Amino acid sequence: MLLKDLRTEVLEANLELVKRGLVLYTFGNASGVDREQGLVVIKPSGVDYDDLRPEHMVVTDLNGKIVDGDLKPSSDLDTHTLLYREFAEIGAVVHTHSEFATSFAQAGMEIPALGTTHADYFYGPVPVTAVLSDQAIGGAYVHETGVAIVKRFEGIDPMAIPAVLVAGHAPFAWGKDAHDAAHNAVVLEAVAKMAYKTLLLNPEADGVSQALLDRHYFRKHGAKATYGQ
Repeated sequence: MLLKDLRTEVLEANLELVKRGLVLYTFGNASGVDREQGLVVIKPSGVDYDDLRPEHMVVTDLNGKIVDGDLKPSSDLDTHTLLYREFAEIGAVVHTHSEFATSFAQAGMEIPALGTTHADYFYGPVPVTAVLSDQAIGGAYVHETGVAIVKRFEGIDPMAIPAVLVAGHAPFAWGKDAHDAAHNAVVLEAVAKMAYKTLLLNPEADGVSQALLDRHYFRKHGAKATYGQ
């Protein structure tokens, strides 16, 4: 089986989204990339998660051309492949319609860095894209979604803020591999829920200071990270 290990990893990431309550029915998808071979493994479109097996994963090239697989790939494939082409350091992408992160996306609001849980994973607010134009929606919509994400990340390190909210749509998250991307998607939903509740309690909440953001983010990330074994 072509890319058996990566297929298994991508399947496990998709199932993690279900386990953590981030997807309903067949909503959502996860993919991973083999940079050496220039190939992407992604969940097939509209297949029940209970029925998914590694052999059901679809393999494409970085332009979305199917290389191996009998099923149609996720309808979000063109967004995933564009992110792989533009964000050279990422190894996997996850897309969900999780409740609280999607609520921020539908409101057209970024998720502010209000506390240290957020700061442990995201070095600043989780940004929201511009609203897609009618022309973009009526054209290559899925590709244009990726274009909007890439444009929003001009000047932002996608590994420092490994998630985005697509305005009026839902979140995408990514990471160094499929497990990491799914993990970031789960944390994204958790911090979105906390931010929602914080803003209900105090709409004027200022969020963490730069010093606290730096302290918590860099203790987990970078050359001088101290968190963990």
